Amino acid sequence: MNGTRDARARILARIRAGLPRDRDDGARAGTVRARLTNPQRGLIPERAKGERSALIDRFVANLEKEFGTVARLGDAAEVPGHVAAWLAARNLPARLAAAPHPDLLALPWADRSSLSIRFGRANPDDAASLTACFAAVAETGTLVLTSGPDHPTTLALLPEAHLVLLRASRIVGAFEEAWDLLRTERGQADVALPAERRVMPRTVMLVTGPSRSADIEQTLELGAHGPRSLHVILVEDEG
Repeated sequence: MNGTRDARARILARIRAGLPRDRDDGARAGTVRARLTNPQRGLIPERAKGERSALIDRFVANLEKEFGTVARLGDAAEVPGHVAAWLAARNLPARLAAAPHPDLLALPWADRSSLSIRFGRANPDDAASLTACFAAVAETGTLVLTSGPDHPTTLALLPEAHLVLLRASRIVGAFEEAWDLLRTERGQADVALPAERRVMPRTVMLVTGPSRSADIEQTLELGAHGPRSLHVILVEDEG
């Protein structure tokens, strides 16, 4: 044990000796704050640019390429009926665990009395879940899901079928734009959101298609580490 401690001490001593002795911690902290306040923009690929309609179409195409499915609806009021039909078409129980997100709570679920919906975290026996989506990235067809009281993380991990409500207005071109949106809406105290929704999320999940793996004999298996199917309900909320 003494030999291990001595070796560790020698390594740390070398590291300390290599550090600049005239460093100004105050200046370094100021540099970090400046970079966080005004993050530098990296190179944005061409596939992340374009007109709004082109970006939306690109998101759909990229997600479908990764084994996700998309339904485009003209009105959020159509969502309960679409969810009920989607579950029935796949012989799934007419039960749903849903995130208590304002966009989901406001939907007319009472119009579908045959569909049982429970708002809250997922249980191990839930076959399907529905969550809202903070943003989506056209560049790769990726969903940006944030954790919080209105979005339990288990809903995106436990059920075999994961349905996601996405508003077209939340689709951005590049990943950098998604982080900009997160900083603006959740990292500032003066935005028009309830206080409990202005805090930065503990977890940000980037989801591109259903869970899959080809580790076993190079055979693609869906649902390896999470949902077997990912279905995005895209509400066209732009004029």
